[in-house]
Amino acid sequence: MSKSKFEISKESGPHLRLATLAGSWEGNTSTWFEKDILADEAPMRAKISMLMDGRFINYEYSSTLNGKPYEGIMTWAYDLGNEKCQCSWVDSFHMGTAIMHSEGQETRNGFSVTGTYGWIGIGEPWSWRTELEIINPDQFIIRAFNISPAGDEAKATETIYHRVKL
Repeated sequence: MSKSKFEISKESGPHLRLATLAGSWEGNTSTWFEKDILADEAPMRAKISMLMDGRFINYEYSSTLNGKPYEGIMTWAYDLGNEKCQCSWVDSFHMGTAIMHSEGQETRNGFSVTGTYGWIGIGEPWSWRTELEIINPDQFIIRAFNISPAGDEAKATETIYHRVKL
């Protein structure tokens, strides 16, 4: 009996890459509100767990921004049928009361997804690209970039994580 695409992906594909991130993580987050002007740096804690037999990972994190606590949750997936990485994101600082849905591709060392955000009166929505770069089994980096309607990009956040060994 042949293996399903999902079973193969869990053994040697994008689902295996996502599964390697399961565990507890600590790192440092840098935040920019204006291009190339660092606004804040703070410690970050995260827990990544696998959901539904490895179909998804759930990334929960908490930190502070300018001394005020915030937390967030991202659910990451790889849609085998459409060969796309997907992510949904909620966060008590950046997202307010909205959910951002992002979609993108697998990269050489991880995944890159892009979503849009905006509000009534803003005109054209902005884009937000999130890059998840897996350095090795004990380190990954998650970066986010604001992209204006004109296409101008600026780094918004970067967290460098190290696995917490229990």
